[in-house]
Amino acid sequence: MAVSYNKLWKLLIDKGMTKTDLRIKTDMSTSTLAKMSKNEVVSMDIMLRICDVLECNVGDIMDVTKTED
Repeated sequence: MAVSYNKLWKLLIDKGMTKTDLRIKTDMSTSTLAKMSKNEVVSMDIMLRICDVLECNVGDIMDVTKTED
């Protein structure tokens, strides 16, 4: 499975926020933000905090796709 946070980055642009703004408002570490920038999996707790701050659902900020072996 592969994850993509492209929807999140677009939503941040639409809301006039930077990644740093998001990191501070959600109290996430810089390493977690770096993981997200590389489309790596992060905890559901982080995803829920982001959804709370941005007032959205998980499907609004990420996509999960099946990778072929």
